[in-house]
Amino acid sequence: MTNYATDVDGAKALVEKYETLRNEIGKVIVGQHDIIHNTILSIFCQGHVLLVGVPGLAKTLLVNTIGKALGLSFSRIQFTPDLMPSDIVGTEILDESRQFKFIKGPVFANIVLADEINRTPPKTQAALLEAMQEKSITVSGKTYKLQEPFFVLATQNPIEQEGTYPLPEAQLDRFMFNLMLDYPSYDEEIDIVKSTTVGNVAEVNAVLSPDEILYFQQLVRRVPVPDNVYEYAVSLVAKTRPHTAKAHDWANRYLSWGAGPRASQYLIIGAKANALLTGKYSPDIEDVQSVAVPILRHRIIRNYTAEAEGISIEDIIGQLQ
Repeated sequence: MTNYATDVDGAKALVEKYETLRNEIGKVIVGQHDIIHNTILSIFCQGHVLLVGVPGLAKTLLVNTIGKALGLSFSRIQFTPDLMPSDIVGTEILDESRQFKFIKGPVFANIVLADEINRTPPKTQAALLEAMQEKSITVSGKTYKLQEPFFVLATQNPIEQEGTYPLPEAQLDRFMFNLMLDYPSYDEEIDIVKSTTVGNVAEVNAVLSPDEILYFQQLVRRVPVPDNVYEYAVSLVAKTRPHTAKAHDWANRYLSWGAGPRASQYLIIGAKANALLTGKYSPDIEDVQSVAVPILRHRIIRNYTAEAEGISIEDIIGQLQ
């Protein structure tokens, strides 16, 4: 296990590694700075990410590039309506000696890309639930531990509603972040076209080892948090719960469902990591606010009034802060 003399030395090393990591990823990915920042941040928080964006925005390339820069094993699962749970976790076969042998599925990797996760029925989606929460899978009563660090990055295409199955709230809640990819700017798109229509392929170097990532994940957990930051995070989540004691007026008016305690936990752990990545040794309220939208976006549900009045989830979160 990687170790530094003090946690302060570890925090300084994390900032240096983070900058190097961004530079390596920037060799291949043009723009998308917030998406890259939050994806790296979620890895140090031991969280999973749901990426939502139209086709062609380099979601798969982004995950692949991050996997290379982190020095981690990577596998991709293309979710389709006929995908079976065994296609994800693996299956048992009879070998030559007539003994059952377990063949591991693609979930046995450090970074798993679940491509178009909402194109498969809930039964198959559930095969990923245990892996995401318990970092293990169970087949025929036997439990297999997944290698750490383990990180699921799932993608959804918002415009393709045909043949999709909405993700259950229980599965959505497993994702730390819901990140929305937008179209590149005009200048960024020119850079993308220039760099991808020639023969040159950028070489991405591994910046971190799995041991270093595990060390930094533990370092994030040890970051001290002032009481006022704890109170702010828990109050923010409490405001999202309509018709409860601490509910905000906008929650009562525009929300049918609020966020659970996991949102409060992720706000604090996300604020800790954000503080470290920006060179601070303890988070403040601004760090909580910087991660609030992607953490709360998929945990609160608008009612018909909000939809009728064109009030977005982001509008509501902005009012609560």
